[in-house]
Amino acid sequence: MVAYGEHLINRSVWDVSVSEPAAFGERTPRSRMPLLLRALALVVLLEAVAMLAVVVLLVMELLTSPVASFASGIAIIVIAVLAAIWLLAMFAGILGARGWIRGAVFTWQLIQLALAVGCFQGVFSQPTIGLLLLIPSVVAIALLFTPPVMNATRRVEPS
Repeated sequence: MVAYGEHLINRSVWDVSVSEPAAFGERTPRSRMPLLLRALALVVLLEAVAMLAVVVLLVMELLTSPVASFASGIAIIVIAVLAAIWLLAMFAGILGARGWIRGAVFTWQLIQLALAVGCFQGVFSQPTIGLLLLIPSVVAIALLFTPPVMNATRRVEPS
């Protein structure tokens, strides 16, 4: 036997086929995902698609409109691309029912809520955009704290 962290690795466990999820403590297949976890995945996927649309819009805007600072335009596009990649990573994590997605999705939704509040205020307020940011954030946060989502993404310690 080999010690790994606090667990002992028994050679017989490693002889089991890699395709058997129960042998390695992997998550349940997507076919058995709770409905509310699927709904959360859909919300995050829609946010990722919207962020990709924002990236396309920003690139088109940079190429077709006069800009005060080309470097700033590129920086904003890079940030938007990173946000889209992060949303897609969260979507993949939700499909795998990983435990880390709860914190990641919650953090993203808080950022999105702050942007939504900003859209309702000020001289250049855009209430429509604020609602488009607010509604999925509230839905995602509500889904994150439902028992089926919490149970599906709970870390399973190997025995």
